Order: sequence, then C-alpha cells, then structure tokens
Amino acid sequence: MKKVLIYTDPLLLEHDTGDHPERPERLGAIETALRSSPFAAHLEWRTAPPAGDEAVLRCHTPQYLALLRGLAGRRVRLDEDTVCSPESSAAAFLAAGNVVGAAEAIWRGEPGVRAAFCLVRPPGHHATPDLAMGFCLLNHVAIAARHLQSLGCRRVLIVDWDVHHGNGTQDIFIADPSVIYYSLHLDPHYPGTGKAWETGDGAGRGATLNRPLPHGFPAAAYRELFARDLDGIVEQHRPDFALISCGFDSHRLDPLGGLELEVEDFAWLTREVTRRLPASRVVSALEGGYNLSTIGAAAVAHVGALLEA
Repeated sequence: MKKVLIYTDPLLLEHDTGDHPERPERLGAIETALRSSPFAAHLEWRTAPPAGDEAVLRCHTPQYLALLRGLAGRRVRLDEDTVCSPESSAAAFLAAGNVVGAAEAIWRGEPGVRAAFCLVRPPGHHATPDLAMGFCLLNHVAIAARHLQSLGCRRVLIVDWDVHHGNGTQDIFIADPSVIYYSLHLDPHYPGTGKAWETGDGAGRGATLNRPLPHGFPAAAYRELFARDLDGIVEQHRPDFALISCGFDSHRLDPLGGLELEVEDFAWLTREVTRRLPASRVVSALEGGYNLSTIGAAAVAHVGALLEA
C-alpha cells in the first residue's frame, strides 16, 4: 500500500485564540484519530518551513504582508472573529508553508506517495489579498495554487466543501481562468458571499462555481450535485492538480454549521475528487470543523479515502 503525507507542526498549537471555536484542540483531536487509525503505518508525518515573502506576495499585498509581520509578539483582535496571540503570525506563515511544501512534494512526485493532507491552523480561505477575517490570516490554499503554477502547473482546481464560502480564495482568483474555484456552502451564512451569480470577472468568467445551499440540505442531494458539478468542471477546464479546502464544519453536528453531511460523506467526496484526478495530484488542507467529537472521525474518513485512491 502507498502512503499519504501528513504535514503539520507543533508550533501551530501556539496560535492561542482563548475561548474560541478555532482552538488548538482541533489539531489534537485529528492527530490522535489519525495516529490510532487502522492505516496509521501508512502515514508519513512531515513539516515544511514557513512560507516566504515571495510565495505570500503572489496572493497578498505588500501592505498586508507588513501588517502580518508586525503582529509577531502581540495579542490583538483583528476583527470580531479573528484573534491573534504572540505566535499567531508565525503560525500563519508556517501553516501556509506546510501547504506549499505538501503541494510541491506531490507535484514533483515521490515513489510510493499517494497524496497529502495538511493538518494546519489558523484556517485560510476567508483571508483576502489585504484582509484577515473569519479566523483566517493567510490564504494557504491560494498561496499553494500560485506556487504550483510557478513550478509549471497550468490549471489548478480548488474544491472548497467548508460550510462557509471561501470569499478570500474567490477574491484572489476572480479574474483568473487558470485557477478554478468550486465552493459548496451554507446560505444564508457567514460571510454572506458566494451567490450563484458570482461566476468570475473578465477572463475569469466561468472559472468560479458557487453552490449556495439552504439549511438542512440533504446529504444525498449534496452528493448528487457534487458529482455532477465535478464532471462538468473536469470536462470544461481539464485541471492538472486539485487542492481541497477541507472544512469538516459541513458535518451535521458542527456548532457553526447547518448542513447535513455525515462522516462517511467526507470519504465519498474525497473519492469523487480522486476518481477524476489521480490522488498523486491531490493535496488537502484543513479549514473549518469545530466539533471535537466528530472532526477526528471525519479526518480519518477523508485521509483513508486519499489512501485508497
């Protein structure tokens, strides 16, 4: 059996949010579940260096980069939801670096490696080019997509099944036809973006596909929509690589959610992606998921499906 790379780092636990849904225990719950899973021997745990300025500036403005660098050693609240402790800035750059490192490792190819899952925090898909919001400081998946393109990858598909719309990811690639952004998310819900008519701007029109879903949308209908959409995306855009913004807050028991997915649905969704793109071209990065009693099992289902692909 091949292996899946797991990218993470203990420093990510030092992003101290206090009494907050996005807390260090999330990573602990997932790591414990993965290390005790039946396929634990087929996981290789790695870390990568922090993202450098060149990688970050492909997605974020110089002013925003300077702001984040200036947060080191400080405790501040950037908005109502987004908390920074003295190590939060370092954790954000390290999280982005681990997603970049995973993407590069999978793109370059290693014998026996199936795919990669990045166990990182703070999450990233709400971070816009110049704004932290929704618990997010740097947009890890976006930075990784641009890094892949710097290595020669032409078209990247970003699949975002977090319960919240990834407004930051959409903003970064809204006019770019070479990065396809596909999001299924609860609506109405934070951050209020991701309407069906948001399909891209200029040359990027048609490269953004939003599926705003009502509260209580059935898991069976979600699966049907997901499969149909992926077929259309792959046929139209022919992506060379898939990055997954992997939010487990679409689980029906998540305190910040409102959709109806179960643990086994995350395995099914993963298999649908890897069935269309070889898992040797798939990297997943943790976004949301705030129920400590379900995220471990959901992550095991997801990573197990990556391993099977």
